[in-house]
Formats: sequence, structure tokens, C-alpha cells
Amino acid sequence: MEISGQAVLLRIFVGESDKIGHLPLYETIVKEARDAGLAGATVLKGVLGYGATARIRTTKILDLSADLSMVIEIVDEDGKIEAFQHTLSALMGSANCGGLVTLENIRVIHYLPEKA
Repeated sequence: MEISGQAVLLRIFVGESDKIGHLPLYETIVKEARDAGLAGATVLKGVLGYGATARIRTTKILDLSADLSMVIEIVDEDGKIEAFQHTLSALMGSANCGGLVTLENIRVIHYLPEKA
């Protein structure tokens, strides 16, 4: 698969402790994105932040939080991201958690799979 030009960045903010069954929600989202054939997904772990509760969460040793922010970024064409949003809504509903989901129009400059 090759992507170039206009695309969409789907960014999902969830908590590290959010789960569906025994699996972390962020892991389930990435697996579902792969199964949906989306171009790629990356999970980033926050080191400091706050959300709707305004409670600051940090990795500092004296204030170690067990629920840091996890950010999942997924890039693909608009239609594929739009179709995935239904799956994402169902997953977040199943996890019964809060979160934030954003969309950005982006321009892909270089994306090619690794050559075998």
C-alpha cells in the first residue's frame, strides 16, 4: 500500500488503565486498526498531562501515576478513517471510559512499506 498527498490523522487520547476485558484499550484499538487495513498506528505514552478532571498525572517518582495518557495516532485516507470511527466508538463504549478523539487533515510526503 502506498499513501501520498492528502490523508487524515486520527488521534485518540485514552488512559493507560482503560481496558476491554483484560487487554489495554490502546492495544485493542491498534489491533482493530490493523485488522481494518489502516496504513499504520503508533501509541505514545504521556509523561505529564491532565484531562477533563484537571488532575495532573506524571511519571515523576514521587507522584507516580498509574493512569498516564496514552495517545494513539492512526494515518490513512479519509474514507478508511471515517469507516473506522464506528469501530472506535464501539470500543470506547465497551471500555466505558472517557477520552478524546480528534481528526486532522494532513499531507503525506513519504509512506512506503519496507521492501522485502
